[in-house]
Amino acid sequence: MKRSTRNRDCDVRNLAEGQAPDEAAERKPRRPEATPAQRALGLLVRREHSRKELARKLLARGVAEEDAAAAVNRMSEAGWQDDGRFACSLARTRAAAGYGPLWIRAELASHGIASAEIDGAFVALAESGDDDWTAQARDLLQRRYGRTGQRDLVQQRKAADFLARRGFDGDCIRSATRDAPDA
Repeated sequence: MKRSTRNRDCDVRNLAEGQAPDEAAERKPRRPEATPAQRALGLLVRREHSRKELARKLLARGVAEEDAAAAVNRMSEAGWQDDGRFACSLARTRAAAGYGPLWIRAELASHGIASAEIDGAFVALAESGDDDWTAQARDLLQRRYGRTGQRDLVQQRKAADFLARRGFDGDCIRSATRDAPDA
């Protein structure tokens, strides 16, 4: 955006008088810097975060380690941050995206989620009916490779490797690749 000639003339006059252009301009009152708790809340409003992830993001934004830990504790006590809720949300999202239970467990563990809360997330998946991993693997293969009916050995191997990379266990992979319903 171009500045008007009037503003440029004022800047030239101010520089000639020894003032910086910003000093002469009308100053807007600056907003006070956000507290660590306000920054944490700003992050949590956008999406769920684990305790570990929230603390890491606060540290990256220049918050001191003690202040970050206090802010995370405060958010947790107030109910804004909950690792169990985060685990359920992430597990549901990843399962819907076609990832298997091994992948989901590993990702939750990388976020610093306790095993009891990971188990709770899988119980929530089971209660919602989203834990039929063999059906999900079959659906994923159908979307990826189409309805091919009987697959040859090379296609089965490719499909099995794909499912293994997605975090499905051996029994699920065997069921999805060998016992695939004929189209």
